[in-house]
Order: sequence, then C-alpha cells, then structure tokens
Amino acid sequence: MPNLLFDALFAPLAGRETPLLTLRDGRGIGGDAFLRLVLRQAEALAALGLTKGDRIAVQVAKTPEALALYGAAVALGAAFLPLNTAYTPAEVDYFLGNASPRLFVCDGAREAALAPVAAARGARLLTLNADGTGGLSDLAARVAGQVAIADCAGDDLAAILYTSGTTGRSKGAMLSHRNLLSNAEVLLREWRFVPGDVLLHALPIFHTHGLFVASNLALLAGARMIWHPGFDAGAVLDDLPKASVMMGVPTFYTRLLEEPRLTRDLVGHMRLFISGSAPLLAETHEAWEARTGHRILERYGMTETNMNTSNPYEGERRAGTVGFPLPGVELRILTEGGEAAPEEVGMIEVRGPNVFGGYWQMPEKTREELREDGWFITGDLGKRDADGYVHIVGRAKDLVITGGYNVYPKEVELVLDDVAGVAESAVIGVPHPDFGEAVFAVLVPQKGVALDAAAVLGAIAGQLARFKQPKAAVVVDNLPRNTMGKVQKNLLRDQYGRWFAG
Repeated sequence: MPNLLFDALFAPLAGRETPLLTLRDGRGIGGDAFLRLVLRQAEALAALGLTKGDRIAVQVAKTPEALALYGAAVALGAAFLPLNTAYTPAEVDYFLGNASPRLFVCDGAREAALAPVAAARGARLLTLNADGTGGLSDLAARVAGQVAIADCAGDDLAAILYTSGTTGRSKGAMLSHRNLLSNAEVLLREWRFVPGDVLLHALPIFHTHGLFVASNLALLAGARMIWHPGFDAGAVLDDLPKASVMMGVPTFYTRLLEEPRLTRDLVGHMRLFISGSAPLLAETHEAWEARTGHRILERYGMTETNMNTSNPYEGERRAGTVGFPLPGVELRILTEGGEAAPEEVGMIEVRGPNVFGGYWQMPEKTREELREDGWFITGDLGKRDADGYVHIVGRAKDLVITGGYNVYPKEVELVLDDVAGVAESAVIGVPHPDFGEAVFAVLVPQKGVALDAAAVLGAIAGQLARFKQPKAAVVVDNLPRNTMGKVQKNLLRDQYGRWFAG
C-alpha cells in the first residue's frame, strides 16, 4: 500500500550500493544498507506494539541510527517527535506530557535522569547511544526487517515539532506527509539538487533545517551526505573539498570566516552554500563573497511551514533579504489598512501545501494563528522592496532566535525571577555576530540587594538548555514601562542592541 513520504524518500534506496552517508572516519553506508537498518528498526518497534498514529519522542545524538529511526517512524505511520539534545529532564517532561508518546528514545548516558520522566508520562523507554549502540539497536539486530509499511496519505501526520511562542508553553506543530514532501520537491527543483550532489551535513537533526530540509532533500534527490555529528570548523574545512553543497546557520559561516584555511581554492568547486534558521547579517554575506567568491543563498522558513521563500539559484542573491516566495507558496504582508505597499512593513502570512495542520492538543492556539482559509500568521514583520525581495525586519512578538533555535523569553524570566535577590527580569534578543541574536537579560534587584549579574547567570545554568541561557546580563534599578505597566522591551533592545558589537 502507498506511504507518501516513505515511498519518495526511503523506498528508492533499495538496491543502492553507493554511499548515502559518509562518516567522519571515512566509512560509507550504502543506500540499501541504510534502508535495511530503517526496516529492522521499524520491525523492532512494531513488535513493541507501535502502530500508525502513535508518537515516538526522540532525544539522541546525531547518528546514522538516529536518522534511520526517523525513517522507521515514517514506515510505521507514527509521528516522529525529535527533541533538542540540550533539553533538561524538566523540559522533556513537558513535551512527553503534552504529546503522550508511546515510546521515548534517549541516550543511554541520560537514561537514569530520564527514566523517571518517561515512566511518569507512560512512555516506554529505549536507549540509542552516540556510538549507535543501545537497546533500540539490540532489538533491531534480532529481526530481519520484514515489516508491513503503513498506508499513509498526504494528510496523515508525519511529525510533531515543538516551537516556542511568546505566551504559554511550547506548541507542537503537526506536519503531514504532504507538508514535508511538497516542500522537499520544490526545494529540489529550486536549488537544482541532483543525484551527484554531495551535501556536507553538519546540522542537528532534531530541527527542521537539518532533518526536513537537508536530510529530506538529499534523500529525495538520491544524493550523498557527508555526515558530521555536529559543527566543527576544522572538520568542515577538511571535508569541503569532497562536497558540492553545504547548508548552515549564520554561526557556521562566521566561524569558518575566522579560519585561515578558508580560501577560494578550497571551495572553488562548490556548487552552493545555503544559510537559514536565523538572520544572516549583510556583513557576513559580503565577507563570505569577498573571501570565497560565493554568494550565500539565504532563505526563510519556520517550524510550522518548512521553507517559505528563497533567494534565487540563478539571479541576484540579495544580502539582507530572504528572496521570493517559493513556487506554490503564497505570501502576503498585511497592515491595518490591508496589503502592504512596497517598502511598507507589515505582518507576514503564508499559505501553501507546506503549511502545517495545527498545533497538537491546542485548538485555540491553532485558531489564533491559522486562518480557516489556510493563511498562517507567522508573527514575523517584513516588507517587500521595489524588486519584490522579501525582508524580515523583526517579530511582532518577543521570540528570540539564537543560532537557529527558538527561545521563549517568559520561560527564561521565570527561572531568573526565582534566583535569590532578583525582583524581576526582562529577557530580550540583541544582535550577535555569531548567533544572529543572543539571549540578553536585564535584571532588577530586590530592595537593598547588591546583585551580581554573573552570579545570577551561574545560578540558572543547570535549569535551562544552554541555548536558552542569557549570554550576558545587566543590573538596572527599574524596567521601562508604558502607562499600562507593560515592560517596553523595544526600549531595552534599543539600549542594549550594540552590546555584542565589539
């Protein structure tokens, strides 16, 4: 029976002996061998009772086995729920409580801390370690990979990805088989991916960028991936001569620019450099071109939509913009008076086959952000220039995007406010040359307390994932407020916006 995503991404690997993945140690995993790994994992999970519609939550290191687990979930018709490896047990508890997964797969090194969380939420726990071993691999090794592929149509749920908002807790964006496949098909055409391409893959796979853009696109194209467990500038430079395409976040490019080994000769053979997940500073764009001769292709996407726009493959890749809407994706910019005129800033809304179906278990949030006619209110403010290029100029809400990851300020503020001596706090995002934005905290001490900003940041270090922790903080007497008593974060951003400018 047909399974839309499996049939497009994984089934074509049958009989392919050429590598799908090349690992850092030089080992290659052929397409057929990877497919057999997917099918063995799927059979092992089916034997545990996993079936279509179940959720599989995953917090593991980036390995071939972890990517295969995504394929196994697709094969079974289960919803894949990848979690950032930096999340603490308390954060994981929320996701397991909200999504109610039947299975939770974690690294064995964290099993002792996470087992009580999984048990409390009724999820079976399996391990998958950074070296590919663990309980899941043990089960998969005992079966032959004979499993019935679930019948999944376009509207069937393929994944739940959690995204932060500015009110309430994280929201689980429900992505269907059609959402994921339609976007990959468009990107394949727009970015000219072919079977001969070699993608240097140093992105995490718990995030849209690394999993649903990079991995799905390479699988759909029949291309090869050079598989890095994480980003290391030296390792990337070692492997760039073997690649034709690299996808990265702005941090990748700023750090590579610090390396003397990055030269035109080193990357002269490369076909394409792509950046996303956070704003790419125009200075970085220009410095990269001056150093390498390549213009980075910047695009714009979201957890709820995958990719919405892209600078052109052929034509001007304009620094500071995210290009044009992708084919099949409608984009409008609205003001109180209607459609925005060129250069007029308004709220970006998008509609298309890439747009998610709603938030898991949050119908009210879905109604607030997803119109009945399919338009999704992104929360991003933008404009079109006279040539039609889309510019992202800010966010209507206070969401901070740092290194490609979303940070919900209120969550950080609640933790800061619990520190002894802190009366209140305000968390903002300020421009950062490496991360696009950095989390920044403004602290107000309790009366009579001499507050030390560094000590406060040290006190919360174990309570939040590292990317959520403020990179700097200041102590002030009062927070600026309007007549209604609301903290004016725009004034704080203006005041501290050049903190990391050097």
